[in-house]
Amino acid sequence: MVRTPLTPEERERGERLGRLLREARGARSMPEVAAGAGVSAETLRKIETGRAPTPAFFTVAALARELGLSLDDLLSSCHVPDTDTAPGKLPVAAA
Repeated sequence: MVRTPLTPEERERGERLGRLLREARGARSMPEVAAGAGVSAETLRKIETGRAPTPAFFTVAALARELGLSLDDLLSSCHVPDTDTAPGKLPVAAA
C-alpha cells in the first residue's frame, strides 16, 4: 500500500500537536506519560518531534487524557486555517 504524501497543512498540524503535548508534559518524563497513556515512549517521541504527524485517534485521546487535555482544546490548538472552510470547521472529504 502506498501512502499519499502529507500536505504542508497536515505536517504543520502534526508539529502543533507535538509542541502542545510537549508543553503539557512539562517536567514529566516521556516514559512516564507514555506508560500512563498505554503507548510506547517511541510513539510519543515521534509525535512530539513531528515524525508521526497523523497519529491514530485513540493514541491522541489516550495522551490527552493522561495529560489532562480536552480533545476540543487539542483540535482548536492544532487546527490549521484553510481558506476553503468556514472558521473553526474542518474540511469534509468529498463523497
